[in-house]
Amino acid sequence: MSTQVYLAQARASPNAQDCMALYDKWAATYNKEVGDEKQNYVAPVLVAQVALKSSKNPARSVILDAGCGTGLVGQALAIGGVKSIDGLDLSGPMLLEAKKTGTYRNLAQADMNRRIEKPDDTYDVVTCVGTFTAGHVGPDPALRELIRVTKRNGIVISTILEEIWESGGFKAEVEKLEAENLVTVVSDGLIDYVKGRGDKAVLAVLEKVDHA
Repeated sequence: MSTQVYLAQARASPNAQDCMALYDKWAATYNKEVGDEKQNYVAPVLVAQVALKSSKNPARSVILDAGCGTGLVGQALAIGGVKSIDGLDLSGPMLLEAKKTGTYRNLAQADMNRRIEKPDDTYDVVTCVGTFTAGHVGPDPALRELIRVTKRNGIVISTILEEIWESGGFKAEVEKLEAENLVTVVSDGLIDYVKGRGDKAVLAVLEKVDHA
């Protein structure tokens, strides 16, 4: 099956189970296919760069890569000096590919449409790339959960496919989190996503408010 077909089917998935089944099949060839010149999936590296700039000391930061897939973000973070990276993903075979990179401290299977089984205020930075897209994970409770597991004054960096930023309720959820004084919106501009396809994504950078 071609990358174009995989992407189209992934974005059309009617539920988490169908989405997981697709990624289970795609896991072994995913990196090669999305990284070729025709696709040019640049979002993982762009997000890792923002995460590294957001961290005062990358080597001492503890980072959660939510929706880690095969580990593209984790690898970019590790190259930048991050030592402690945890990963979550719905697909077991994708997690096996991520484990092969050797960059993750812990990896766990998780459905981000549900509560994340992590304590409050755990991570300095949370990244989430390629998960907030059509047919995948919605904004609620996922965004709120990412904020919950982030330390006060920590940063959540997420990509949201441009076409669902408003229609999928992500913009409204970010505004709600800000109105509740849970986050400060650092930025929400557009970046290249799957550059070869011309896809853009909103890069939402949220800082968790310190209520202490």
